[in-house]
Amino acid sequence: MAVLTLLAVDGVLCAIAAALFLPLRIGAVPFPISALIAGAVNVALVWAALHWTSSPRVAAVPLWTWLATVGVLTFGGPGDDVVFGGAGVMGYAALLLIVLGAAPPAYLLWRHVNS
Repeated sequence: MAVLTLLAVDGVLCAIAAALFLPLRIGAVPFPISALIAGAVNVALVWAALHWTSSPRVAAVPLWTWLATVGVLTFGGPGDDVVFGGAGVMGYAALLLIVLGAAPPAYLLWRHVNS
C-alpha cells in the first residue's frame, strides 16, 4: 500500500512539473515536450502500479491523481494567476497536456484489462 501511495504522489509531482514546463519554446515555436514526457512517466507509474496490485482500478491511482492535479491547476490562483493560457497553440495547453499525458497510460490499462 505504501508503494501505491508513493506512485500516487509521483503522479501529482509529474502533473505539476509537466504543467510548469509546458510553455517551453524552441526559438519562437512552442514545443510541448513536457506533455510527451508526462505521458511516458504516467505509463511507467501505471506499469509499476500494475506490478504491485492485481486490480486495474487500483493501478490507475497514479493516473487519477495526475488528472486531478491537472484539473486543479486549470483554476486561477490568488491574484488571478493562471498556469495554463496564452495565445495560439498555448490556448489549448491544458487539453494538449491531458490528451498526451493521459492517453498512453489509459491505453496500457485498457490493454491490460482486455488481455
